[in-house]
Amino acid sequence: MQTRSHTVTWDVEEGPSPHAGLPGLESMRAGIADGVRRAPIFSLMGIRLVRADSGLAVMEGEIGEQHYNSIGMAHGGYAATILDAALWNAIRTTIEPGYGHTTLEIKVNYARALTMKSGLVTCEGKVVSRGGRIAIAEARLTGDGGKTLYAYGSSTLMIVKL
Repeated sequence: MQTRSHTVTWDVEEGPSPHAGLPGLESMRAGIADGVRRAPIFSLMGIRLVRADSGLAVMEGEIGEQHYNSIGMAHGGYAATILDAALWNAIRTTIEPGYGHTTLEIKVNYARALTMKSGLVTCEGKVVSRGGRIAIAEARLTGDGGKTLYAYGSSTLMIVKL
């Protein structure tokens, strides 16, 4: 039996983020520009935020062997995690200073297995509805430049005053 290891490193900030106090979209764009993976889960899962526009967030990721389950494909939690990040970040583009948001529910539909052969995958999250307290987003996890659908997700999030 062979043994492999996977080391994870991430950026740690002392004190508040340098982008604290900015509206969500501005904060996200500043984070993309400075190249820092702010959330440790992004480093653990090998995903990154690559684009943010009003009502839109785009994540990228690449499947590694460390994401595999016992039957030789990425665990469904990988797709669920990158979908959740894209859904959450799509809503974040609409958040003003002094407010936050949290996931109330998420639904994931799997279309095909992810493997290391999938290559770079892209997850695009879009806001479907944004009310004062409740927001809804949907996302698609694709490969091959958007030609192959791996999973689809939707989420309801609650907007909260901090």
